[in-house]
Formats: sequence, C-alpha cells, structure tokens
Amino acid sequence: MRKIVLPSLIIVAAIVLIARIFYLQIMDDSLKLQSENNAIKKVFDFPERGYIYDRNGKLMVANQPSYDIMVIPREIKNLDTLDFCNLLKIDKKELIEKIRKATVYSPRLPSVFLAQLNKKEYAAFQEKERKFEGFYTQKRALRDYQVDFGANIFGFITQVNEAIIKKNPYYNSGDLIGKQGVEQEYEDILRGVKGVKYLLRDKYNKVIGSYKDGKFDTLSQQGKDLTLTIDYELQKYGTELMINKRGGIVAIEPKTGEILALVSAPTYDPSLLVGRQRSKNYTALYHDSIANPLFDRGLLAQYPPGSPFKILTGLVGLQEEVITPETGFVCHHGFSYGAGRFMKCHDSGLSKLNNGIYNSCNTYFCSVYRNTIDKFKNSSKGVDVWSNHVKSFGLGNYMGTDLPIGKKGNIPTSKTYERLYPNGGWRGSTIISNGIGQGEILTTPLQLANMMAVVANKGYYFTPHIVKKIKDQSLDKKFTTKHVSTVDSRHFEPVIEGLADVYNKGTAASLKVKDMQICGKTGTAENKIRVAGKTYQLKDHSIFVAFAPKENPTIAIAVFVENGYWGNRWAGPIATLMIEKYVNGEITRTDLETRMLNGSLEDEYKKIENIIYQRFTETTTVQDTKPNLNLKEEEVN
Repeated sequence: MRKIVLPSLIIVAAIVLIARIFYLQIMDDSLKLQSENNAIKKVFDFPERGYIYDRNGKLMVANQPSYDIMVIPREIKNLDTLDFCNLLKIDKKELIEKIRKATVYSPRLPSVFLAQLNKKEYAAFQEKERKFEGFYTQKRALRDYQVDFGANIFGFITQVNEAIIKKNPYYNSGDLIGKQGVEQEYEDILRGVKGVKYLLRDKYNKVIGSYKDGKFDTLSQQGKDLTLTIDYELQKYGTELMINKRGGIVAIEPKTGEILALVSAPTYDPSLLVGRQRSKNYTALYHDSIANPLFDRGLLAQYPPGSPFKILTGLVGLQEEVITPETGFVCHHGFSYGAGRFMKCHDSGLSKLNNGIYNSCNTYFCSVYRNTIDKFKNSSKGVDVWSNHVKSFGLGNYMGTDLPIGKKGNIPTSKTYERLYPNGGWRGSTIISNGIGQGEILTTPLQLANMMAVVANKGYYFTPHIVKKIKDQSLDKKFTTKHVSTVDSRHFEPVIEGLADVYNKGTAASLKVKDMQICGKTGTAENKIRVAGKTYQLKDHSIFVAFAPKENPTIAIAVFVENGYWGNRWAGPIATLMIEKYVNGEITRTDLETRMLNGSLEDEYKKIENIIYQRFTETTTVQDTKPNLNLKEEEVN
C-alpha cells in the first residue's frame, strides 16, 4: 500500500503544479499586465480633481488642462539634443540629469521628464513629438484658482516622491498629490481614481490597437467635490484687513464648529504654485524666514493668551465656588506678589467679576486663581482640578480638526511644577501668573476662537472643521459630536455680561458698533526676538477675542496681530469689522475700516530685518531668529 501511495502523491502534485503553471502563463493575462512587457503599453487616464466651493456654493478652486512630457529611457533613439533642448528651453546638462533620474526609476517604465506645460508649450512640442522617440505627452488636470487668497486653506498640488510611491502603490512616478490644507487632508476624496488603457505594440514599437480588445481597460472616476465651511466674502475681507500686517484670524460658527475664516498673514496667491515656475516660487516662499508666508499663524502660532484667559479664570473660580459674581477684591492699579513683584493694571478700587472683566483687573483674577488652587490642601490637587477645567474648553490638546497641521499649546499640570520645583514648596501664589494667561500657558488662535465658541454656547463646542459637505458622502461623526465643558452653564451668564461691557464701557468701548451687542476681550503679548545670542524687545503683539451677537451668537473670533501693541489698537478693530461684515453684511464703522485697510506695520517689521541684518554682519552667524512670545500686561489690555 505504501508503495502505491507515495508515487500517487507525487503524480497528483505534479499534475496540480503543471495545471497552475499552464493557467498563469496561458490562460491568465493579468500577470502580463503587471510585468514590464515591451509589447504592452500602459497609458493612464488622469481624472479631474474634485472642485472646491465655499459654504454658500461659490466656486473657489476648479481645474485647468496641463501636459507633462513623459520619457521611457530605453526607447530614446537618435535624439537631436540641440533641437530638443531649444524647444523646451533647457540646457544639455539638465537633459542628461533628467534622463539619468528617469533611468534610475525604471529604464522601461514611463516617468515625468518635464511637468506642467501650458497650452502654448504643449502645442510647440506636439508639432515635433514624432522626432523624439522615447518621449510623449500626457494630459493632466492642474488647479485653476478662482481666488487669490486662501492658500493656507487649500494647500497645493505637487509630484509624488519615491517615499510616497513605495508607501502607496496607487501612485507612480510623476503622479500628483495634495500637500497641506484640504488638498492633503482630503486627498483620497479629491483625487478620484485613475483610468488605465493597455495598448498593444508591434516590433517597431508602434501602437496597433487595444490589448485583448480593452478587456482590462478601466475608466477614470472624477474626484468628489468639497463644500468648505469657509465664507468666501469673510475670508476675502479678513485677508484685505491683514495686508501689510502679520498675524492670524480664526472665526468659528459656535453652534456647529464650522470655521468661517482662517486667515494667515502674510499670505500668497495660490496660483504661484501652479505651472513650471511652481518650484522656483515655492523655494522663494520657503526661504522667507522673516515673513514666513508658509507658516499658518492661525493653527501653528503658540503664545501665552494673556488677558483673554481671564475669562476661564473667572469661570473656573465660579465652578469651584471660591467666588460669586459679587465677590470683590481691592485693587491698587495692580497686584503685588512675592518680594517686590508687582503686576500693573489699569483698574483701582473694589473689583468684582463684571468690572474685573471689562477693566481687565490683574488683582481680581490673580486673587481668584490663587483661591482656586489654595482651596485644596494639596496644591498639586488644586492645579490638576484647574487644568482639567481649562482643558475641557479645548485648550492644551490637539483640536482634532480636518486640517493636517496644528499645535496643542500647553496647559500645565501638577507634573509640570513637580519638575520645575523638585524640592516642593510651591503653591497658588508661586504660579500666580497663570491666572492672567502668562506662566506656562500656551495657546493657538484656533484654540482661543474655540474657547469663545464655548462661552458663546454657555458650555459646549463642536470640534472645529473646515469641510461642510462632501458630494455623495457624510462627514466624520466626530465633527457632529458635542463636547461639554466641566463648567456648569449657569456660570456663563455673568461672565458674558462682563464681556459685553468690555464694549459698553471697558477696554473696547471705542470699538462699539451701533445696534449690535458684541462680547469681547482685549489682550497684549510681549514680543522678543533672540538673534546671535542677544535678546531684543520689540513692539508688543495685539490680541482680541469676541463673539456676537450676545443673544444667539453666530460667530466667535480670535485675532492676533504681530507688533500691533494694545489689543484695541489693531486686533480689536479687525475683529469688530469681521463680526459686523458677517452679521450685518455691511460696515457702519467705516472709520475703523479705513484705518485698518490703509494701516501698515511694515516699519515695525523692518526693524526686525534690520536687527537681524546688523547682527548677521557683526557675527556672520544668526541664531534663533524666531519670535519668542511671552505675555506682558500693559495699561490697556
């Protein structure tokens, strides 16, 4: 029996193996398509990317035709290099280098030789294309921007690199991919699906028809359209207000978390990164380390929030029952703490919650913070309770937006101070600067805008997001999930009254808009730069946060203007104008509008350039030219 079984198994295995080989080599054509078969030419049909609209259906980003010159290195024969280079306006050295790179990628597969030709360049090459064996043109769709703003929102399109190709088999050399903004975050949706045709060639390399009558061909599928939460008119207006200034504006619809405007200044025309000059333009933008036009200040700038943070100090104090709205502290133009230390402010006399907010009283909020921490026998417990309250407003964490970049800021905990004070001995008065938004606290403009959305909603928010609708697809549920703060809704009303009085009789009284109740808070952030080991004090930054109308708010906003000094000098007027533009659709404070549209801080920014230049010439080495932002309380904040 054993003599029969073993030979039988060998015979059966041999039959199965032969049958499988026959099927793969004779019956199954798919492996031929996967190999580098000289007789089969694979041609891709690239779909149009999805269009991008604003929240009201205004087209912002469309497509335009473009053409790439493709190369298959092993098929290059008898190339007239002089004629070829003159036609494409390149030199022989560049030609050789491009062919070398293409050969490294694959001598048999096509790759991009020259990308993004316009119609005129394409027409000139097409006339002589037959002379240049191994080269052919391929049509693609490039972005056609209908606006000259919003580059930080859209991102841009660029060619994939080798790392992306290895990571994602969908892409081939020369394919385009979204980078930054919604183009990157929603790449899989916007790009669509490539179509492919398999063409049969004869021994002379001429196409003689479809392979297997098109059996394996597929059709391209256009990318899905996106409707953004951005308001076209508001984004455009904010961009105009920030001309000749540096900073960021973030506006949110409180009831939904939809981002109405996301302005970063200085910005650039998104069309600069389209066409053959895109690489040159990007390099220039990237190396502008002073203005940083590629740095989205609304999402990435981290700095102490200053006086706007007093809003949370008051709310946490109410929640922890260390104060009531009627609790008062006597102020003598500032708060004295430690040995000879004094936090100056504009207030004096008995300060309660309402006038403490609209006069931005340091004494009041430092006292509230100290009492909140010292309520607990253990300062570590007090700080962690306070920290958890603050984090429930979205601070100290990544917001989880549908944008590929962002910073988490910092809200300290007991572990922070255990590291800073390893021997212990710290308490509420030791870290008192947290109460007025200084100390170890860092926030982004997006987080401050979201904080104001929580206040406007009296205790909740939705994760900020920038896409409102995707064609034939629903949004991620995380953007419709309500986040509730740890502060009871009943505590928000007295704070909102104080924020309204900031406009009625406080630090923003000069910005009041007729027949509109706006709730806001001013702030000032100290501005220093460190160059070649030396620190320079510059004009302070201007901060303003607000929401409106007071009843049923439709917009919450945070504005940050570099070198803008007091909060009511630049950031406050810009926030007021943005609110009036969105709520009323027209501007009555034309005096503010004229001053903001015509105003410039370029002279202040030139001071920075001069400092860097002078130090560079003195030392020939520039170190750490980025601003070091720390809060400083001024007489008006």
